[in-house]
Amino acid sequence: MAMANFEVAVFNQEVRDLVQNGQSHRDFTDDWADIHLIEISAPDVATALTKIRSRYPETRGFVINGVHEADGL
Repeated sequence: MAMANFEVAVFNQEVRDLVQNGQSHRDFTDDWADIHLIEISAPDVATALTKIRSRYPETRGFVINGVHEADGL
């Protein structure tokens, strides 16, 4: 199966909430309050999302804000 390149927008809601209150997260840097664009190779969107969710789990506060196939990564 051919691999495609995807760009996934991820941020951390816990960090975002703390930063808005002038605090910092004990495990993640403040920049996780902002969207990070993560590039990942996968055969399809569903697999890309599975990979991202395992690396950036919702249980740790991560939110997937969007995903799209990236051209020429």
